[in-house]
Amino acid sequence: MNIKKIGLTALAGSLVATSAFAVDYSVSGNMTTKWSSADAPHQPEASNGKGIGLDTDVTLSASGELDNGFTVSAVQVWNTDSAVSNTSSQLTMGMGSLGTLALNNRFGGKANGIDDVTPHAYNETWDGLSDTNPSFFGDAIQKGVITYKAPTFEVAGVSINAAIDYDTAADEDAASSGGRTASSNSGTGLVLELAHDSGLSIGAGQVKVGNGTPAAGGSDEEQVTAYAKYSMGPVSVGYQEAYQNTENGGQDKSAAFWSVAYTAGDLSVSYAESSLTTEARGSTVEVEAELESLQASYSMGAMTISAATAETSNANGVAGQSYEENEIAVSFAF
Repeated sequence: MNIKKIGLTALAGSLVATSAFAVDYSVSGNMTTKWSSADAPHQPEASNGKGIGLDTDVTLSASGELDNGFTVSAVQVWNTDSAVSNTSSQLTMGMGSLGTLALNNRFGGKANGIDDVTPHAYNETWDGLSDTNPSFFGDAIQKGVITYKAPTFEVAGVSINAAIDYDTAADEDAASSGGRTASSNSGTGLVLELAHDSGLSIGAGQVKVGNGTPAAGGSDEEQVTAYAKYSMGPVSVGYQEAYQNTENGGQDKSAAFWSVAYTAGDLSVSYAESSLTTEARGSTVEVEAELESLQASYSMGAMTISAATAETSNANGVAGQSYEENEIAVSFAF
């Protein structure tokens, strides 16, 4: 929904003199109602059973062009069902042949954007369908991140994209979620993606975060990931792996994802599996959590109906724990 276009002309007087600058503003959003049924024997009773909820997102966007041809855009997203109303915001400057520069206040970094790129009809296996999350790649540099994206160029039918993220205080507010603390040092992320006209695309990324609590012989944290996707007509398949060398000799982690999706017009179906392995260290033993999900979605104009059934074994990295969830959602875009 395009609201208006405003032209700011040169202001009279000696204080300000500027050229015309046209800005486009738009507001969009979506409203989703969900029915879910969760079975998690290891969770409190309040986390089990059936329930209905309503989620609303509102997005405010603005974009314009400077006199030198650079473009500037800003995006602000609010989730009215969240305790944190500012769920995502980003300021981006397009510099033509010089590439793109972005400041991501909450999320939007390139590295975290490829944490799980496998195709799906509704959600990733872990997004709202499990209490186990194998998408750890880039999680330490997803807030307050500066991202530079190089211009796309082609070689023999292959499109090449590269980007770098820089975070001055990696995951500065992740202590409450069990992540790195406010004492974390800076972090960087590198991403390289290649896409061929045949439908094949591959990509890889690396994240390094300084040792936030230095210890004798302590080490920094490093994450790597690589993926491959192939689309042929209505069928898409994807496979991805990720690994984390945890700082100061902590328990290392590895993850794997694969999925297949079929799309015919407005109908999409997918099946996906993923896993998160927490490696043994000291007296702890290695545990592999496995997630799987069957999903479908159907769109009718601005309305989309989605359904998913998902299971997790060894949930939260605890052997023998299970989690199951079934979900039906109806969303409206406006």
